[in-house]
Amino acid sequence: MVIGTSLRRLPGDAAPADTRAMIRVDQAGEYGAARIYAGQLAVMGGRARVAGEIRHMAAQEQRHLDGFDALMVKRGVRPTLLAPAWHVAGFALGAVTALLGPRAAMAATVAVETVIDEHYGEQSEALADGSDPELKGLIDDFRADEIEHRDTAAGHAGDGAFPLMQAVIRAGCRAAIAVAQRI
Repeated sequence: MVIGTSLRRLPGDAAPADTRAMIRVDQAGEYGAARIYAGQLAVMGGRARVAGEIRHMAAQEQRHLDGFDALMVKRGVRPTLLAPAWHVAGFALGAVTALLGPRAAMAATVAVETVIDEHYGEQSEALADGSDPELKGLIDDFRADEIEHRDTAAGHAGDGAFPLMQAVIRAGCRAAIAVAQRI
């Protein structure tokens, strides 16, 4: 139905994707992930047998962060106001899980990347209409890396390692996503 020059959506019509919120939350998530790996490496250094994998994952997260930073500047999207909290919380999560040992650090990665895979999958579906191919391309590219991180970490953590810790981390990630989209 057309009223004036604006279209009204009918019940069941898909809402347009809020790409500014997507960019803001994805940049915040990549920033947090980079901080998690920084915390893990600060505690483990090069001593742990998984340090090489963590450095590789950290480099990929930095590439993701750089990509979203550039997109934010290009499109004039403000970052989350909670970046200082992500700075501390991400590093602390990485450091604490590394203090528990390499298996716990890898279990934390499994938990985080499981949520990020789901999150990026939802965003990719929302952008499947072709409304923002640049953003969809970044999301799909970075999602493949996140799945690789999850699978690599699962191989080191063992099946079902640290289930309570993983549940808490997954819940925290989902809450952080909800908050960063708005604040």
